[in-house]
Amino acid sequence: MEHIGKIVAYLILAINAFLVGTLILSAYSPYLNPKVNPLASSLGLAFPIFLTINLLFLVFWAFINYRYALLPIIGFLVCIPQIRTYIPFNSTTKTIPEGSIKLLSYNVMSFSNLEKKNGKNPVLSYLADSKADIICLQEYNTTTNKKFLTEQDVKKALKAYPYQSIHQQGIGEVQLACFSKFPILSSQPIKYKSSYNGSMKYVLKVNNDTITLINNHLESNKLTKEDRGIYEDMIKDPNASKVKTGLRQLVKKLAEASAIRASQADSVARYIAESKYPTIIACGDFNDGSISYTHRILTQKLDDAFTHSGKGLGISYNQNKFYFRIDNILISPDLKAYNCTVDRSIKASDHYPIWCYISKR
Repeated sequence: MEHIGKIVAYLILAINAFLVGTLILSAYSPYLNPKVNPLASSLGLAFPIFLTINLLFLVFWAFINYRYALLPIIGFLVCIPQIRTYIPFNSTTKTIPEGSIKLLSYNVMSFSNLEKKNGKNPVLSYLADSKADIICLQEYNTTTNKKFLTEQDVKKALKAYPYQSIHQQGIGEVQLACFSKFPILSSQPIKYKSSYNGSMKYVLKVNNDTITLINNHLESNKLTKEDRGIYEDMIKDPNASKVKTGLRQLVKKLAEASAIRASQADSVARYIAESKYPTIIACGDFNDGSISYTHRILTQKLDDAFTHSGKGLGISYNQNKFYFRIDNILISPDLKAYNCTVDRSIKASDHYPIWCYISKR
């Protein structure tokens, strides 16, 4: 019986070794270009799954044979940068340095489909009360029908922001918008291939500094209601046939969108590298997780404000059990972020807003 027990232990150890390998592979999959390896590069989406499984193995070995716990520990050590990116833990800064600015980025989903409740729109009210100095919005939209949200409603509510830039996002009706208490010196679209997404580059005069600000809404994953339903069914009832069919369909779409998004991220990264001004902020809806090619390529010269000053998972998409942080604020090394927060207090859009305080180092 003791011999059989050892065989079972070694078999479990072999399974754990395989899963440590998949954890490391998923952690470093962002180094694969989605345009060349679209499926493999999407493995980063599975990083939290492999991380959780290996945590369970660590607990298992701690009770069964603590020496074998070294295996998942090695996996965690190899993946420390990715773990810190995915789930950072930073203390809250109670005293924000004088002269800091508050920047807020929010995919407003056409202001919750332009709805008014008792004459007010919840997203617009949130923005007006946010006390942010700069607001970057994605999927911005208004109407001329006074029963719904109009441009006049927005201007009235956001009158504290005298400088505004609103530009069409792709060929659809939604737009990218920037509302600022500081002068917007110029604005221009970043050119890349997309029908309904886009990025805008602004130059702002902030106090005594001139900064480049890039507002992004990168390629969506184009998941239909049916696709999202399949995903939710897989989570609720993970039987083998349903998972196999659902995964094949979802992975194909995610891989296709990832390849398109990679080219867009490359374009934005070039603008960052060629910026005339060293002080840079890039924010918005990246439509990609923190363990992805998009995130890696855009943080080559910028720091992730949430990684450096936020805490927890920071899940910013709040629909269909897609538990990812896909909204970001990135800053150049001469800036420091404080208390970066994914604000879960408002659920009027399918995204949560993300904000932080930023100061010069």
